[in-house]
Amino acid sequence: MPKAVLIGPPGAGKSSVGRQLAKLWDCEIFDSDLEIERVSGKKIADIFTDEGEPAFRSIEREIVLKALKDEPGVVALGGGSVLDSAVGEFLQASSIPVLYLEVSISQAAPRVGFNKERPLLAINPRQQWMQLMEKRRGIYEALATRSFNTDNRKPAEVAREIADVFGDIDAPN
Repeated sequence: MPKAVLIGPPGAGKSSVGRQLAKLWDCEIFDSDLEIERVSGKKIADIFTDEGEPAFRSIEREIVLKALKDEPGVVALGGGSVLDSAVGEFLQASSIPVLYLEVSISQAAPRVGFNKERPLLAINPRQQWMQLMEKRRGIYEALATRSFNTDNRKPAEVAREIADVFGDIDAPN
C-alpha cells in the first residue's frame, strides 16, 4: 500500500508536491494521470474528446484502484478520481494517509493555465473550476486524513510540512 495519497482539485499541486514528498521519503511517486496517458497511449484531453468522460472514468478507476493496492510510494490522484464510489470506499476503509491539498481559485488559475489539457475546464474555466469544487470539496474533506493549504507556497515547502507532520512513515501493513 502507498505511504500517502494526495487528493485535491486541479492546480492544488498533487503531482509537484508528490514528487517533492517522494524525494523526502526516498520512495517512488505514482501519478494516476500520467499512468492513464501511458497505458492508453493518449492524452487525457483526447480520451475525453474521442471516448467521453465515462470511458475516461472507467480507465481511471481501474488504474487508481490498482495503485491504491499495489504502489509502495506516494500516489497522486487525478482530481476527479475520488468521485468514484469504489475509490472513495477503498480510501475510507484503508489506513493510508489521505492528504487533501487545498488551493484557492486565484492560485489554481495560473498553475493550470485553464487550457485544453484540462477537459473539464475547457469552457469558462473559472466557473467550471468553482463548480467542480462545489461538487468535490465535501468529498475531499470527508476522505482526508489531513489537509494542507498550497496557496503561495512552493511544492517543496508543502512536502516538508507533510513530512514534518507524518515523519518518515512506512507503508501500512
